[in-house]
Amino acid sequence: MPEPFIREYRLSPLGDRALIIELGNDASLDTALKVRCVAEQLLAAPLAGVVDIVPAVCTLALHYEPLRVAAVAGGGPYQALADQVSARLRAMSGLELGVPATFEIPVCYGGQYGEDLETLAHARGLTPQAAVELHTAPLYRVQMLGFAPGFAYLAGLDARLATPRRANPRTRVTAGSVAIGGELTGVYPLELPGGWHLIGRSPLRMFDAAAQPPVRVNMGDHVRFVAVSPDEFERLARVQP
Repeated sequence: MPEPFIREYRLSPLGDRALIIELGNDASLDTALKVRCVAEQLLAAPLAGVVDIVPAVCTLALHYEPLRVAAVAGGGPYQALADQVSARLRAMSGLELGVPATFEIPVCYGGQYGEDLETLAHARGLTPQAAVELHTAPLYRVQMLGFAPGFAYLAGLDARLATPRRANPRTRVTAGSVAIGGELTGVYPLELPGGWHLIGRSPLRMFDAAAQPPVRVNMGDHVRFVAVSPDEFERLARVQP
C-alpha cells in the first residue's frame, strides 16, 4: 500500500458551517504545494454538502451546508464531514497538480506610479534601478488570494527587497499599485487601504466583477513582472476592456 502523501494535518471547526484543514505552519513551497494539491483534488471530486473551498497559505476552509452533510453521512455534520475529509487525505498517495498558468504583468516603476521605490531602494542599499531589476527577475508563485477580491500574495521576492510593512498604512491605494510587504509582493486589484510599500503600478485590471473569470490569477499560478515606460503604461491603460 503506498505511503500517504499527507502525513500530518489538523482539522478544526470554524463556526458551525466551515471546517479548517491545517497542512503546515509556514509559507514554504512544500506547504503551498500540499494546500494546492488538496484543494484541486477536493474541487475535482467535491464532498457532498461542501459549497466552497478557500485555500490559504497553510490551510483550506471547507464551507458546508450542515443539513446536506448530515443527510448523506449521518451523525453530527462537522464530525461526519471531518471523517470524510480524513479518509480523502489518507487516500492521497502523491502530488497530482494541474499545470500552472504563467502571466506577465506590465509595471511602470517609480515616480508617480511607485512613490516608495526610491526610499525602499535606499533603505536596502540599492539604487532604484537595481531594485527594479531585482523585482522583475523572479518568476513568482501565487501563494494565495485574500485581503480583497483578486489580491494575490506572490512568493519569490528577492530577499534584498524584503521590507516590513509601513508603520502607518495609507487609507487609499490606487488600483493596480504594485507593492512590497515583508517577504511578499502583490498588485492591489482595487482602490483600497494598504500598508505595503508602493514601487510601481500596472495598467492591468486584476479584478473585474463582470468578467469570467473575475480574477486574472489563481493559487499556484506563476507571475513575472515586466518593466514598461510611462508612455507604454498609458497606452496599455487605454486598451483595457
